[in-house]
Amino acid sequence: MKIIISGGGTGGHIFPALAIARALQRRDNQTEILFVGAHNRMEMEKVPAAGYKIVGLPVTGFQRRLSMKNLAFFPKLLISLTKCKSIIKAFKPDVVIGVGGFASGPLLWVAQRMKVPTLIQEQNSYAGITNKLLARRAARICVAYDRMDRYFSKTKITKTGNPVRNDLTDLKSKIPEALQFFHLDKNKKTVLVVGGSLGARTINESLAFNLDELIRRNFQVIWQTGTYYYESAKLTLEQYAGHHVQVHQFINRMDLAFAAADYIISRAGAGTISELCIVGKPVILVPSPNVAEDHQTKNALSLVEKDAAIMVKDNEAREKLVSRLLELTGSESRGVELGVNIQKLAKPNADYLIVDEVYRLI
Repeated sequence: MKIIISGGGTGGHIFPALAIARALQRRDNQTEILFVGAHNRMEMEKVPAAGYKIVGLPVTGFQRRLSMKNLAFFPKLLISLTKCKSIIKAFKPDVVIGVGGFASGPLLWVAQRMKVPTLIQEQNSYAGITNKLLARRAARICVAYDRMDRYFSKTKITKTGNPVRNDLTDLKSKIPEALQFFHLDKNKKTVLVVGGSLGARTINESLAFNLDELIRRNFQVIWQTGTYYYESAKLTLEQYAGHHVQVHQFINRMDLAFAAADYIISRAGAGTISELCIVGKPVILVPSPNVAEDHQTKNALSLVEKDAAIMVKDNEAREKLVSRLLELTGSESRGVELGVNIQKLAKPNADYLIVDEVYRLI
């Protein structure tokens, strides 16, 4: 069996793609897998590091405002479409899977016109323009949220959830290791703050402006700043002696961070939310406003509607984020309620369910 998996651009697309690839090879270790990504995007590094071959396309994103970058969009798209045709002819895939990102659009578009069955993995609660267009000829569409028949044909949809890392189950047994790993006091409450690998400016600034209050309340804080904000966060912490706040540019053992946390503050990317559902802790979401169709807000609202998370708008975070956290920590029963409700939404076997759909197509 031969499968092409296409997409990337962010960890939210790449990690689910790799999870699907591993699940396919666990089902049949003779399965040949080829990734197709976009030049100069992070999949060109992450996919080979995971042991898979990847081919790059010159395709870029289309800017939704007036920009000189759009002058290069159409020539690069035409070159990418021609290259996609060559890739499919040479590899002869049985199925092409699109996980979102720049490269998935042209590759699935060409595959559909070459009569290769295509499967779309739509991660968000709000379908983007590219997937809406591709859905017309897609054979199957795997989704993570209810009511996706607003965007796609009901007959093509299967609710599988989003694939996530496989080390998030049974976190309770990891608590002793997590406390030791982060040098935490088991008698104090721990807040985990994450904003993605690059960082989230609003979350970082909201925390920095309100550190006095968190330290005064004797919370332990695991603060992942991301690449862009690490140095400024370290400088901020220098003025606090004997505090219980630790700053990390990036956390490699997210399973231990989740295990240690009593409360979590996070962005609302689709992959992140799928992980948080499995983790089952009380969460405050601060959706990024800088994404297509404001889909992070829609992702967050899908949890808020089920009383499974608290949402603070990005433009209100400086004033409200830490105060909402303190409200939450002041009611143990409310924290338990949120944790129970979000865990009800978990789909821990999403990668296997998607593989089931691949086999049905074949």
